Amino acid sequence: MSEDDKECRDVYGRVKWFDPGKGFGFVVADEGGQDILLHANVLRNFGQSSVVEGAGVRVRVQSTQRGQQAIEILEITPPDGLEQAPLRDLAETTDSDLEALPLLPGRVKWFDKAKGFGFANVFSEPGDVFIHVEVLRRSGLSELQPGEAICLRIVQGPRGRMAAMVLAWEAAVHEARA
Repeated sequence: MSEDDKECRDVYGRVKWFDPGKGFGFVVADEGGQDILLHANVLRNFGQSSVVEGAGVRVRVQSTQRGQQAIEILEITPPDGLEQAPLRDLAETTDSDLEALPLLPGRVKWFDKAKGFGFANVFSEPGDVFIHVEVLRRSGLSELQPGEAICLRIVQGPRGRMAAMVLAWEAAVHEARA
């Protein structure tokens, strides 16, 4: 490997697509150029098992003989254009309301992308927390795996506790330090 292959740079772009089953996807850099390979292991190192199409990402990129490859995720932001509340239960909740809610550590009990929902448990608290796929999407994720560690901002809906925001474990740690 030449010295040029070892050179890294930080790039901001959008997720073109990511398939957890295939274990990879691609990022399109805002500056243009060839697509950047995003491997599932790099995503897992950030603490996520998935990322939604259109999510903003800041990645550290390395040029290889096979093209551009993300070697580290520095930041993930939800896709643009999601101004409306994802669910009627959250219609009255503003962004500042969400930010004021505590981040609670939890673990995914199960999530079915085809059904569009799942449940998590908050550590040291009884009962389940409902997670809707649209809340997940607005949080920059596309799906969750059973046992995955996450952080939640929870509201009391008419049918019980529900996630208003879901963050990857590592993303929540970064947010707590800021």
